[in-house]
Amino acid sequence: MEKDIFVTRSFLPTLEEYVEEIRGIWDSHWLTNMGEKHRALQSALKTYLKVEMLDLFTNGHMAIEMALQALALPKGSEVITTPFTFASTTHAIVRNGLTPVFCDINEEDYTIDVTKLEALITDRTAAIVPVHVYGNLCNVQEIDRIAKKHGLKVLYDAAHAFGVEYKGQGVGNFGDVSCFSFHATKVFHTIEGGAATFKDAELGKKLYELKNFGIHGPEEVSAIGANAKMNEFCAAMGLCNLRHIDEVVAKRALVAERYHSRLAGVSGLILNSAKDFVKPNYAYYPVVIDPKAFGASRDDVFDALLKEGISARKYFYPLTNTFSCYQGIYDASDTPVAMRISQRVLTLPMYAELEPETVDRICEVVLSARRK
Repeated sequence: MEKDIFVTRSFLPTLEEYVEEIRGIWDSHWLTNMGEKHRALQSALKTYLKVEMLDLFTNGHMAIEMALQALALPKGSEVITTPFTFASTTHAIVRNGLTPVFCDINEEDYTIDVTKLEALITDRTAAIVPVHVYGNLCNVQEIDRIAKKHGLKVLYDAAHAFGVEYKGQGVGNFGDVSCFSFHATKVFHTIEGGAATFKDAELGKKLYELKNFGIHGPEEVSAIGANAKMNEFCAAMGLCNLRHIDEVVAKRALVAERYHSRLAGVSGLILNSAKDFVKPNYAYYPVVIDPKAFGASRDDVFDALLKEGISARKYFYPLTNTFSCYQGIYDASDTPVAMRISQRVLTLPMYAELEPETVDRICEVVLSARRK
């Protein structure tokens, strides 16, 4: 009997490699509070991501939430963002006492539509929070131009964009701050974790204060903060996984190529397209399904896969501006492209160990879902 196929599977180093990496923790008994592993991972990530400054967090959400707080945006001010994202992005804005203003996405790569940004700017707008989606980069140059023109801060949700580069620059160099997720489902993970990258040392000090109770010494607490420190065991997993990340991305590229060889050119299937000057990470394999042209809906394909023990994901669905916790506040008809894509997109299984024969099996089920 064939095994179930999950939408993702976390890469793990060998048990022996991880045990060797954590061995020193038993000698030091230093389990958290920016220990040796934390400092080593922080340094290694700055090099790999090609950024000047970086701090680690307990997860990607806390990186976003605390980065927004560190930017010191006025309470009640507006933040332009996208509803085509995970709950974390919108919740982080709201939990900081800020008001999300939703901008639609573009048809090509599902990132924020920069042609619609300026129309949403008011005298209450303080920042833009764009989201790099599926490893697709936002139009960072146009966002930078608009932000500078209107004096706005920019925080990128880069949860999907680990290791992605644009014209040789690491994605973490764009905006005032970029926030990454190192959750177990991501291309690179620390089991659970996250990071923020930035260029302003003063912003870095604020981030440190926020993640460590505002403590600056055994008798000095100079700010009000919380607890969002990465522990040594997660940092150790990150150090192990970083040694293998290029191999992992290369294998994911082969999976993406296999999918493309089977699904490209099929009427009604819109595949993710590569951008010029971008080094991709193959984080996800999204397929947008036009039900009329394909002969089956996204949900039909999802159900067909599930019957065969194959887990795909409706990602991102539903839009955050349709969540019941925001009911009556937002009108999803204001973001029609995002609404249409959310109802048609399916991310197919994607991970480094996915065998070509398994990809073929997945594609056969997708194609067989069409009504004859």
